[in-house]
Formats: sequence, structure tokens, C-alpha cells
Amino acid sequence: MRKFRAVAFAALVGMALTQGQVSAQDGDDDDAAAGAASTEASPKAEKATRASKDVPELILGSKEDQFTANQKDFELIAGQGYRWKITAAGGLEYKFHTDLFRNVWNNQIVINDLEVHMNGAPAWLEFDADGTIQVQFTTVRPGIYTWSVPDLADKGMKGTITIK
Repeated sequence: MRKFRAVAFAALVGMALTQGQVSAQDGDDDDAAAGAASTEASPKAEKATRASKDVPELILGSKEDQFTANQKDFELIAGQGYRWKITAAGGLEYKFHTDLFRNVWNNQIVINDLEVHMNGAPAWLEFDADGTIQVQFTTVRPGIYTWSVPDLADKGMKGTITIK
């Protein structure tokens, strides 16, 4: 047991020292002059905030085209809270699937002002009729995730969700 404590203590001290070295270099402006021109030309990266943001609504189908989606690709920020409305409007049964739900912290799902709170991710969202489901979550893992209506993906009902 003493050996375990000693190893754990050594690991903790090592992490603390590493953090101190990184912090000491944060204020170092030697590289600022050399990279000033390149950073001014590139846009600043958006940062996460405490307030939840709205993801543009995803509308599956329409009265004119049951196999369309109003937007295919979405970009989100790691560590940010989001509200995402997903609407079925084409009159078909849509089974919305995404691997995003397994890589975020799910807060709640709201359907007609009724809240579903979970301890885990939903497997998919199924729309048996036209309507809207709002999903509230916080992004955790950066990466590129996919969404689709599996039976209709070959008709274009698919896209990506990128978390930076």
C-alpha cells in the first residue's frame, strides 16, 4: 500500500510541475512578434461561453420534397452548451441517428414542452409524425460525427457535425 501511495504522489507532483512549466510559457511573447502577421490575417477561434447557444434547426423533409434536409453540415465548439431543434416536416416516419449523442453530455430532450432527462445517450430520435424535438447537450469530445436517417441516407438525408 505504501508503494502505491508513493507512486501516486510522484505522479501528482509530476503533473503539477508540468502544469507550472506550461503556465510559465503562456506569458512568453518571444514568438508574438514573429507570428503577428499570420495571426492577424486568420480569424480568431470562437470560444465556448457559459450560456447555451442554438444550433441552426435541422428540418427533415418538406411538403415539396420528403427526402430533403435544410442543412447537412454543422460546426460546434468543444465545451459549449447547445440547444438543437430537429423537425420532421415531410410527412414520413424519420429515424434520426447520430454518433454525436454518444460523445456529448446530454442534458435533456424536450418534446411539446415535456422534458426527458437521461443518464446516457439516446440511440436515435424517431418521428412517427411531423413535429419538433429539441435536444440540449454540452459538447465534450472534438471530432467529426455523422448524422443520418439510415433508411434514407442514400437519398441525401445525411451530414456531418464537426466539433472543434
